[in-house]
Amino acid sequence: MERLLNRHWHHISIEQLANLVETDLQKGLSNIEVTRRQGLFGPNVVSAQKKMGPIKRFILQFHQPLVYVLLAAGFVTFFLKEWIDAVVILAVVVINAIIGFIQESKAEKAIESLREMVTTEATVFRAGKKTRIPSREIVPGDLVLLQSGDKVPADMRLSQVRELKIDESALTGESVSVQKEDDLFTPETILADRKNMAYNGTLVTYGQGQGIVVAIGDKTETGRISRLISEAVDLATPLTKKITKFSHVLLYVILALAFLTFAVGVFRGESAIEMFMASVALAVGAIPEGLPAAVTIMLAIGVRRMANRKAIIRKLPAVETLGSTTVICSDKTGTLTQNQMTVQHLFCDGQVFDVSGIGYQPEGEITKDDQPIRVDENDVLQDCLTAGLLCNESEISQNDGRWEIQGDPTEGALVVSAIKSGLNKDEIESTLPTCDIIPFESQRQYMATLHHNQDSGERVVYVKGAVEKLLSMCDSMMMDGNESELDSELIINKTNEFASRGMRVLALAKRFHPEDHNHFHKNELDGGLCFLGLQAMIDPPRPEVESAIQACKSAGIRVKMITGDHVLTASAIAKQLGLSATHGYDSETIPTVTGAELIQYSDEELVELAQKAVVFARVAPEQKLKLVEALQAKNHVVAMTGDGVNDAPALKQADIGIAMGITGTEVSKEAGDMLLTDDNFATIESAVEEGRGVFDNLTKFIAWTLPTNMGEGLVILAAIIAGITLPILPVQILWINITTALLLGLMLAFEPNEQGIMTRPPRESNSPILTRNLIARILLVSFLMLCGALGLFLWNRSVGVGLEEARTIAVSVFVFVELAYLFNCRSLTIPTLKMNFFSNKLAIVGSIAMFIVQLFYIYSPWMNHIFHSAPIRLGAWIQILVVSIVAFWIVILFEFLENRQITKEDLD
Repeated sequence: MERLLNRHWHHISIEQLANLVETDLQKGLSNIEVTRRQGLFGPNVVSAQKKMGPIKRFILQFHQPLVYVLLAAGFVTFFLKEWIDAVVILAVVVINAIIGFIQESKAEKAIESLREMVTTEATVFRAGKKTRIPSREIVPGDLVLLQSGDKVPADMRLSQVRELKIDESALTGESVSVQKEDDLFTPETILADRKNMAYNGTLVTYGQGQGIVVAIGDKTETGRISRLISEAVDLATPLTKKITKFSHVLLYVILALAFLTFAVGVFRGESAIEMFMASVALAVGAIPEGLPAAVTIMLAIGVRRMANRKAIIRKLPAVETLGSTTVICSDKTGTLTQNQMTVQHLFCDGQVFDVSGIGYQPEGEITKDDQPIRVDENDVLQDCLTAGLLCNESEISQNDGRWEIQGDPTEGALVVSAIKSGLNKDEIESTLPTCDIIPFESQRQYMATLHHNQDSGERVVYVKGAVEKLLSMCDSMMMDGNESELDSELIINKTNEFASRGMRVLALAKRFHPEDHNHFHKNELDGGLCFLGLQAMIDPPRPEVESAIQACKSAGIRVKMITGDHVLTASAIAKQLGLSATHGYDSETIPTVTGAELIQYSDEELVELAQKAVVFARVAPEQKLKLVEALQAKNHVVAMTGDGVNDAPALKQADIGIAMGITGTEVSKEAGDMLLTDDNFATIESAVEEGRGVFDNLTKFIAWTLPTNMGEGLVILAAIIAGITLPILPVQILWINITTALLLGLMLAFEPNEQGIMTRPPRESNSPILTRNLIARILLVSFLMLCGALGLFLWNRSVGVGLEEARTIAVSVFVFVELAYLFNCRSLTIPTLKMNFFSNKLAIVGSIAMFIVQLFYIYSPWMNHIFHSAPIRLGAWIQILVVSIVAFWIVILFEFLENRQITKEDLD
């Protein structure tokens, strides 16, 4: 039995299927057989994946090369009974780990969301009786009944349909409900076109149906997507890659210098223990202890700033990843578009009318050549809109300020267009109450309603449906206000014109009915209709998306559409939004590929195709995933947007997954790194800007903090080589690194975004954090700190200043040079003297706080005991301030020479 449940069920007849799965098409499964199959197949739920426990996640916070060095230094220092130094070193490591653990996003919930999504009830036939059961109890072979409002409980092959429509947008990306059929389809038919199938988790919007369950739990399409989500690799972001690479390089340099320090000291006859402590001091000084915490906190600040711009970050590294994004792969339905079918054009009385307004909100008007039209002055137009309003089973209502459709979205669009024209639905329905209905069926391709005019006593029939079908039923048409000969060619040309622009077109017609008949009779609508007009609708683009896409182009970001919708609709929307421009094509050129065509390409060819094409239509979930992987193979940093279950695997695989907060399914939200609370593609532009700003500020922090670490290491190394007492101790180095990082360096996180940030090209994913000029600046400031700290230490020792006081002076040199250098680092593109001094008030507040804390370090007896510091004289303060001011102006001179060099290179 189990081996049978892996077939092209859409390709075999329902009788063959019933034989294969051993079920009765009238009575369903027996109770005994149900029990047997429940034991064989298990419950109808998607399996949960095992999550990493909190203890393991906390331990992994220590899994960093530089942390290993600090831990080793702390434990050896503890073994040597340097209690205070050991406690301070280990405390710094633990605090960093706690910060990382708290800020790390919670364990993934995507699989659990899938389980919740499909937990519902279902109506089944078992042992000849209709019964309602929890969906988890369904087994393969069950005979399930569906009706409007039901959530499909498992994958099913439909055996009976009666006007059955199912919303599969969350699974396939199809923007309108799918009309189901019980015909056979070829084996290669893609999932979105298998109209004789119903899939787990989709929603029945209209009609009734019955089917045989062919897959449950993990074997369903939803379950398969669950596996794709769990198998997608969590990629390292550009920032984490760079920090990791930087940490490894720094680790090797630190270990080499520490070994050199130890070897030189021992060679000179110094105590091995003292030289080991000196090596620890060098290692502690060279390691930027504040960097992990600072990166985490700066990213968290970026998260808060993005939340203010309606972008919620679920995973901290996503803040920075946005800033380096090179390609945005966007779903169409609900992301670039409103996900609300909207009538935009009408053709009636020989004229084309435009309908303004978008979505289900009944605000807009009918216009002709940009001039408003009064429908009460055009009987044919009014009749066409009335036909769409009455030949309809959908309702529009307002819920929490949001307009919604109850029923089929296509029918809902006809209701909205009528209301926009000024027609009053209640008044019309009271004047023309419905007497009888012929519901829409796919075989029939039309719907008809019979109405009794309370004013005239006439009976009138309104019909809507497929254009070709209604043309075969019409004998005449309304033209210039009169009933005229039917011009089928004109109507078909207009239909094709609308369809070529990605629109769905419905035809409307009418006829008068015998006055004494209140019911339809068989075959009486085979002819005799009068054609009223066409209504052309589309799921329209969001109005702000086009400008957002152009902003992405200016920022060097390509935008691609990856959708499950039809190719004509996707291409039409892409043209309206100007997607081609982001790839360098003209506005009319839209390189488009369908899911069926993608199957024909090898993995190598797909990589090139993903680079060149703009629109990918009718694609399956695994194809979305492959397209993201193909772009990543070209070293693109890929952002993927989406709102459906079908988007979740690609959201998780992408460098940053962007889910819709309003219309998005729980699965897509949990798979994403970021949620848009307004479902607005334009918000991504704001998020990219913030991401670039965060990376700028992180770079400023690194350029600011590294000179201190390098300077501290050089001071230790120089002292060992010169054979003098260490000017600073390990515990003092930790004081410098932690306090300055928190009170000074973190203030750089609040720097406003620089002008022109969205006109730069994206950073290359393999580009280093530090440029050649930044490295030169870091070396310069490191040398200035070395000269200032070591020079003042030696000078003061030579004039009889005590060791602890001289060390306190050396520590203060590092602190106050860092304070001055902070204002050199507030921008890496604008010279210091051209910066607005007060644009970041927190930098000033932090500097004042650092000054106060340093006074406490110098003059508090308690701090003197812990950190081996001592009060210093007024003359020492003057020396420290002079060194700091000189360093500040030397950096300004460096900026001037740097800018001259850049200008010269640009001119050359």
